[in-house]
Amino acid sequence: MSQSYRSSGVDMEAGYRAVDLIKKRAKLTARPEVLSSIGGFNAMFSIAAAKNMERPALVTGTDGVGTKLKVAFLLDKHDTIGQDCVAMCVNDIVCSGAEPLFFLDYIACDKIVPSRIDEIAKGIADGCALAGAALIGGETAEMPGFYHQNEYDLSGFVVGLVDYAAAFDKSSVRVGDKLIGIGSNGVHSNGYSLIRKMIRLSEENLSEYILPLGCTLGEELIRPTKIYAKLIMEIKPRVNIKSLCNITGGGFVENVPRMLPPGCAARIYKGSWPVLPVFDILRSVGGVHEAEMYNVFNMGIGMVAAVSPDEEKNIISVIKEFGETCYSIGEVIAGEGAQIC
Repeated sequence: MSQSYRSSGVDMEAGYRAVDLIKKRAKLTARPEVLSSIGGFNAMFSIAAAKNMERPALVTGTDGVGTKLKVAFLLDKHDTIGQDCVAMCVNDIVCSGAEPLFFLDYIACDKIVPSRIDEIAKGIADGCALAGAALIGGETAEMPGFYHQNEYDLSGFVVGLVDYAAAFDKSSVRVGDKLIGIGSNGVHSNGYSLIRKMIRLSEENLSEYILPLGCTLGEELIRPTKIYAKLIMEIKPRVNIKSLCNITGGGFVENVPRMLPPGCAARIYKGSWPVLPVFDILRSVGGVHEAEMYNVFNMGIGMVAAVSPDEEKNIISVIKEFGETCYSIGEVIAGEGAQIC
């Protein structure tokens, strides 16, 4: 009996159909700088804009969605998880003040189902549109026997551009500076391993309507991560942001100190913003200590900006102009680390 790639579990025709569907999604994210089309061996993007910068610098980031994918699998909902992938990458590079330019994705699965790949690609394209980045390439890998049936992994890579002379610089942060929190829209994409331990997720409990949430548990947990890139690009010329922090894996305790220079610590005031109901529910159901919650989750704050005291009112006013929630949540003090008090 002759052997073929198809007999080993790899359907090349399905792969070709999936790529064609991704091409259509990618066209919706196009920027004038894109010099190639999806389907080649590589992708090209013009950086002619860099010639107008004093010290042009490329800024890169890569990340995945993590175990939030398990929620997508249980719900059989795949059209938003791609936005999470984009957000996890983009929200990191904007911490330098970089404008996202282009994004590449990596999807690996047991078997390529073109319709499902198209749903994933929709979320990626939506995320790129929200970030202002072009989807210019990627890889869809069919790996039979490596992943569970109907499951996949998803990760991405983003490149941005910033004038290093105007990049956010944590060395400019001083004791007495104010910390401004920009609201999140939920759990985002961090802490799902703990959530899955606290709540044995199933199709049944994910479909349960939770009154304080105003939606089902599944709808709350699958909500895509907010992307802050366009907001930061809009407010950057109007506000002197010294340093910016993405509240990602590690919550406040790990991430806020990363935006501060040696000798500076953060004092975060609990109660200075409304903790989102989902976190109160998770803490209650899971029996997690409050300190651990701030060490894992964003608690309703997606980004933290450090500004001088005379910029405090201005940044809050400017951010609110764009319909975003923001709060003065703390200050920079002498020391190391982050105090939640």
